[in-house]
Amino acid sequence: MITSITIPLALPLLLFSSDVKKWTKIAGKTMLSLGLALIALMITIFSGYYLFQDKLDNIWQVSGMLVGVYTGGTPNLAAIQAALNVDNDLYLATHISDMLIGAVYFLFILSFGQRFFLLFLPKFKMNNNSNDDNRKSAEDFESYEGIFEKRILIQLLKALGLSILTVLIGGGLSMLVPEKSSMAVAILTITTVGVIFSLVPKVNKLEKSFQLGMYFILVFSLAVAAMGNIDKLINASPYVLYYVGIVVIGTFILHMILSAIFKIDADTTIITTAALIMSPPFVPVVAGALKNREIIISGLTVGIIGYAIGNYLGIFIAYALE
Repeated sequence: MITSITIPLALPLLLFSSDVKKWTKIAGKTMLSLGLALIALMITIFSGYYLFQDKLDNIWQVSGMLVGVYTGGTPNLAAIQAALNVDNDLYLATHISDMLIGAVYFLFILSFGQRFFLLFLPKFKMNNNSNDDNRKSAEDFESYEGIFEKRILIQLLKALGLSILTVLIGGGLSMLVPEKSSMAVAILTITTVGVIFSLVPKVNKLEKSFQLGMYFILVFSLAVAAMGNIDKLINASPYVLYYVGIVVIGTFILHMILSAIFKIDADTTIITTAALIMSPPFVPVVAGALKNREIIISGLTVGIIGYAIGNYLGIFIAYALE
């Protein structure tokens, strides 16, 4: 019961605070970098699929989840697991593999990633005009301060009520399609309605709705982990781990090559990749390691776009490969 309701509730909460209008305002090179990263991801997903299709059962489901997790993050991974009715053990194997490979990539970025990228890509040109906006955007994702204050709790109840309404809309529409597709329709509907609600100023300004959504994601992760079968997990993990490794490393290399061709600077390439591979909450940390706060808003926006499109892409790719 917990696993079936937490993700549908979390998705709208994560999207309510999205500034869709800002998506069209981020620098052209950032949008180009996002597009190149998605192209690189698709190439590696298809390459890995054909490499392991005879070795990994239900690889089409893994492919869909990897598209989701590397466009938006864990929320998309979990949402696509629900949409595709993925076995809990396969989900856990994918999630654990992602965490292992992602941790290595994260350490690389925080340590000498920038110096490595600068060997091939131009340096970022500083502007220094938007530090306050960047700081505020980072705090919007990082801060849980005051979440138990009465004023905030009232807003969270409103956000939760809208999230429940969104889930009911998605659930209602899912009843109009064949059972096999019902969960996918529900997740995509919930995502769409969540984005639509974010366009309403009063909804968009509800404080801490993103943090509440992340709380539901954590509850889901703990619940699924408790149901995992260790033996099946160990048996499934090797090829899932190899697949995840190819996707992360392959996307990283291809994205860097494409960025070099299109002359995108190192910091923009890094923050785009970080936002997609590790999700928005990691963007301020990466920006700090790069000593460049100017890229925070662009990175966060890329990550939020990933949250919004990840479910569509992941489910589409999964069914295309089934």
